Amino acid sequence: MDVDFVHAYLTQSYWAAGRTKADVIKSMKNAICFGVFVEKQQVGFARIVTDQVVFAWLMDVFIDEMHQGKGLGKKLIDAILKIPELENVNGVGLRTKDAHGLYRQYGFDAIPDGSTWMLRNKK
Repeated sequence: MDVDFVHAYLTQSYWAAGRTKADVIKSMKNAICFGVFVEKQQVGFARIVTDQVVFAWLMDVFIDEMHQGKGLGKKLIDAILKIPELENVNGVGLRTKDAHGLYRQYGFDAIPDGSTWMLRNKK
């Protein structure tokens, strides 16, 4: 993985602005990471954290703007959802502001009963 590329993109994203390079490296070390490459140059990234039984969390999914619209995001999500580590997982979660259409193609939807979910934010 091209850590500099991943960090540069994430720091410009709405969800990871200000994330330090050290934090990006730490997050990558503690996740299953996926890269998208075109002619040996990284153009996309995603990572997933899972207990391989109950739940997985999909994070930091992106395709560089110059390579969007070519089906690379679909290939990335398809590959991630087929890994053996997710075979028996009951649910995969994610958050997005702008890619609902993409994720719905893979069975993601709004949480049906949000009243049972809670989230503790650091800030």
